[in-house]
Amino acid sequence: MASMDVHAETIAVAIAEGRNTVRSVGTIANRPEAVRKLIGKLGDPGSLRVCYEAGPTGYVLYWQLTRLGVHCDVIAPSLVPKMSGDRIKTDRRDAEKLARSYRSGDLSTVWVPDAHHESLRDLVRAREAAKEDELRARHRLSKYLLRYGQRPGTECRAWTAAWWQWVRGLKMPHSEQNTVLLDHILEVDHQAQRIERLEGSIDRAIQSAPEHLRAIVEALQSLRGVAKITAITLATEFGTFRRFEHASAVMSYTGLVPSEHSSGARSRRGKITKSGNSHLRRVLVESAWHYRHRPHLCLRQRRLQQSLSPKVAAIAWRAQERLHRRYWSLSNKSKPTGKIVTALARELVGFIWAIGTEVETSGARH
Repeated sequence: MASMDVHAETIAVAIAEGRNTVRSVGTIANRPEAVRKLIGKLGDPGSLRVCYEAGPTGYVLYWQLTRLGVHCDVIAPSLVPKMSGDRIKTDRRDAEKLARSYRSGDLSTVWVPDAHHESLRDLVRAREAAKEDELRARHRLSKYLLRYGQRPGTECRAWTAAWWQWVRGLKMPHSEQNTVLLDHILEVDHQAQRIERLEGSIDRAIQSAPEHLRAIVEALQSLRGVAKITAITLATEFGTFRRFEHASAVMSYTGLVPSEHSSGARSRRGKITKSGNSHLRRVLVESAWHYRHRPHLCLRQRRLQQSLSPKVAAIAWRAQERLHRRYWSLSNKSKPTGKIVTALARELVGFIWAIGTEVETSGARH
């Protein structure tokens, strides 16, 4: 067994031999030829097992090792065991510690997407980043207007067509101020154009995606608060729903479960862990807000009913009834709205997992 502590330019390598021996092999360059040469020195690729931590270098090393015939595991870095008394950190020690934990079976692996899935996920995340940039650009513009006391009429709501007409017609006292105002307006327009381009690319990518992925995206839209962008975000971030054995594992993956510190007779729970996938957590909380309204099928959902399996439609309707009832039950107990929506998002994951596994299982049968 071998472990690698991977960085942008170097890779520290350690191997575990026998039951007790772990030794450092040294440091190599993070280049394909250096990795190929290292595998040749370590012996038969078919009998070799290698691991490294997931990080900013992505899955390039995983695919290279797989092509060489080496079994490779990508490790979740947040779940690597750490000793509280260890105060020395070097690449060599990190590689040796990883090899020792890998041999003992104490490491948790992450799911590795294929090339097509990863490219689609990158596209969805780029759209999310563009939305964040647009929000920042809007904040800069609105705060700039506020600083100079520029306010539209009382009947003009922000970001409407009438509001934009007012903003584009503004004339500030000094030319420098007009230059800044124009720059803020152009930046908001630029981000809106980015989002439009990326959403068009996402639509085309969904149309050309594999049939099983299109089926999952369509089925997830049967849930309230889940439209096309949210559905493709869920599908790309989860990857495959069948890798989770039960709903509680999916809830932990999203980081929506409460933290806990219990000892002896004392049991104390705190805020949600937020240790999971932040992209999933964001869209789940956004979708959970819709369940404060009474159960209802919108026109889009009624049209989807014609192509969905009865089981998927039943799960989606059960989600509406259950989560709406849950929202008002907690609300009547004077729970803070933020906590209520977070609790609903956690339960919503279970229904999403049920729909995803149902679609994947039925697709596998056919």
